[in-house]
Amino acid sequence: MGRQIRVPGAVLAASLLLAAAGCSGTGTGTAPGDDPKPGGGKPSATAKPSATGDGKAPSGDVLPGMVGASVARTQLAALKTATPGSMSGYSRDKFTHWAEQGDKCDTREVVLQRDGSNVTRNSECKAVSGTWKSLYDEVVVTEATKMDIDHMVPLAEGWRSGAAGWDAAKRKAFANDLTRPQLLAVTASSNRSKGDQSPDLWQPPSKASWCQYGRAWTTVKSTYGLTVTEPERKMLSTMLNTCGG
Repeated sequence: MGRQIRVPGAVLAASLLLAAAGCSGTGTGTAPGDDPKPGGGKPSATAKPSATGDGKAPSGDVLPGMVGASVARTQLAALKTATPGSMSGYSRDKFTHWAEQGDKCDTREVVLQRDGSNVTRNSECKAVSGTWKSLYDEVVVTEATKMDIDHMVPLAEGWRSGAAGWDAAKRKAFANDLTRPQLLAVTASSNRSKGDQSPDLWQPPSKASWCQYGRAWTTVKSTYGLTVTEPERKMLSTMLNTCGG
């Protein structure tokens, strides 16, 4: 037989602990099924990226793709100023909506589900019950038929500020954008009161919504390269100033 080597108990115990750590999911290696990310490790399921650009996520936002006030002010400053374009040739039909989103659901039904609480749908994906709180007027609604899906930047306003020169695909994307803060479920009365007016001509009755409204409008116009008028820019600045900070 060969010579036996005696290993001190403390060293043996340490070795066993290291081996166990190497086999567990707490090490820096990637476990099966993990999606490796730059910087190592799998992102936390509860981690959320900052939406502000200034280190603070807005609280109470109900729209997707929102930015903070400081980012919105930068966006606003970069928007081109122009007088409203002609409405010649405009038609809502040139902005295809509502687009199909799968599972018999169109864009309207997706937004109603997203913006409501305890929403139930029928077999055709139509909302049949739920609760919605309208951002513009703070009215609580329990009937989906009393809710409209507002285009934050109205289709006609988009046309006047640049969309007249777009192709059909870009207009459809603008009218059905679920990623940016362009679509919101609000009371039919507030949506129809707004019509196609810009912020200098119509503001949400609830001033508590002005911060979100100003950030959302500015972000949508910035994303799509649309222009603003001087009165519009001034009111957007006023709205952003309600955000504080």
